[in-house]
Amino acid sequence: MLDRTVAPPVQPLARITLPAADVFSLPNGARLHVLHNAAQPVVRLQVTFKAGKWYDPSAGVSLLAARMLLEGTRTRTARQIADEVAFYGASLECEQGFDRTTLTLYCLSRHLPALLPLVQDVLTEPTFPETELALVKTRTIQNVRVERQKTSYLASESFSRNLFGPTYPYGITFDESIFQDITSEQVRSFFQQHYHFAEAEIFLCGDVASEHTAQLTQLLGSIPSGLVTNSGSDNVSATLAPQDYVTVNGSLQASLRIGRLWPSLSHPQTHELQVLVKVLGGYFGSRLMKNIREDKGLTYGIYASVSPREHATSFIIGSDVNATNAPAAITEIHRELRRLQEEPIPLTELQTVKNYMSGKFANELSTVFEQGDKYRNLIFYNLTPDYYTDFVAQIQAVDSTTLQHLAQEYLSPDAMIEVVSGPKQ
Repeated sequence: MLDRTVAPPVQPLARITLPAADVFSLPNGARLHVLHNAAQPVVRLQVTFKAGKWYDPSAGVSLLAARMLLEGTRTRTARQIADEVAFYGASLECEQGFDRTTLTLYCLSRHLPALLPLVQDVLTEPTFPETELALVKTRTIQNVRVERQKTSYLASESFSRNLFGPTYPYGITFDESIFQDITSEQVRSFFQQHYHFAEAEIFLCGDVASEHTAQLTQLLGSIPSGLVTNSGSDNVSATLAPQDYVTVNGSLQASLRIGRLWPSLSHPQTHELQVLVKVLGGYFGSRLMKNIREDKGLTYGIYASVSPREHATSFIIGSDVNATNAPAAITEIHRELRRLQEEPIPLTELQTVKNYMSGKFANELSTVFEQGDKYRNLIFYNLTPDYYTDFVAQIQAVDSTTLQHLAQEYLSPDAMIEVVSGPKQ
């Protein structure tokens, strides 16, 4: 008879290898990465450009360029673009990130040939009409106004500004007056300078046939390459203040953001550092959750995570608490940071975290699209091909002594930027 009081045994995860991608160099300089998986008759096409916030000539231009890309071309109105996508049961969107802008198409594999001319049209013939631009600016400003009534948004915004500096691309905050004055000519100029194919990365994954690759090469590979993008400087500006308080009148809640600059994903101990962050606050059973949520009842949730970007990486602890409990929560966060520096992690706790990370990693590779996301990271962050292959082995091999030394180097409370957003003190 099954004894349900005894947990099932945990089996070690075998070595995992990401599927290899076929890489093609297109005539205009773009690279096409193809991951084949015929399990489902669907494909995802992503065309990425170095056109994110990092390359903004003026705050907000890159955001508007991305949002305006589907608002009309020389041959199609925004409505016609949306109707054509809907007719094939597909999804087409353009998302601006900190470093890159990505046009993403999801569709059934049999519909890809019919939709590729639309993708080509969107990427080569956008018109940035004045009427739609005004509407996009109005919606964006309204959304930011709503968000800035939230302590969590204000805390994150202030944290980035203090961590990276107010003039560093990752630290520049939204300015309504500057954003409102952006013209269609500025947006068009940004598109012409940054949406080129000399450095574009194109990812096609799913049920991909050889004719799909040939047609994509013909349509997107023939687009003029354009100029090479200036990547700017990677030097982070001086920070503003180690502690900052953002006042939100009438708020009963306070939002905490505590963190620092962090080693990039290419750091030789990046996997060990991920284990350390997981122990601290990377899952529901973490130390921060047990202490500040379960034992003290100060919050519904608290997390610690690493945010990798191409030019700088950050570590952040975040939580929302009752405003009167903010000082106590910060004290307990400092306590947990120091405990990792002063005491080795017990073997049972460490093994639990290792098992959790291994299982979650395997689950994140269950679909070809998730595998494609991991593969994109290798390209964008210039990681070695064995980065994910070595992940499981390295996290299973790390010991408490190594993690304690890493905590002493990177988790000192005195080295952290602290931001609290809440009611008037």
